[in-house]
Amino acid sequence: QVQLVESGGGLVQAGGSLRLSCAASGRTFNNYAMGWFRQAPGKEREFVAAISWNAVSTYYADSVKGRFTISRDNAKNTVYLQMNSLKPEDTAVYSCAVGGFFGGPRDAENKYNTWGQGTQVTVTS
Repeated sequence: QVQLVESGGGLVQAGGSLRLSCAASGRTFNNYAMGWFRQAPGKEREFVAAISWNAVSTYYADSVKGRFTISRDNAKNTVYLQMNSLKPEDTAVYSCAVGGFFGGPRDAENKYNTWGQGTQVTVTS
């Protein structure tokens, strides 16, 4: 059973940057696609970014494209989300999730089956 623990969230002013980390334990996730999702208060959870098992392919929501970068370090069993030029509308709880075995980056929640607890990101104007 893989467990995911997110870190790196916090309070930042608009225009600032944060780097989120998602560390996996229990077993390796090197052969799985990984994704980041977020949920703002009163809203549905939404897709943010995903990366293929081998880091060759990435996919981003239009709202973060050009500002966020997803990456992974399989040696450390960790996936990252670098967030630049943050906006108040990026405020949410960010969660990582395990996707398909030898999978590509997907945006559908039903393609993910293990989720972390999330880390809060708050962007002030």
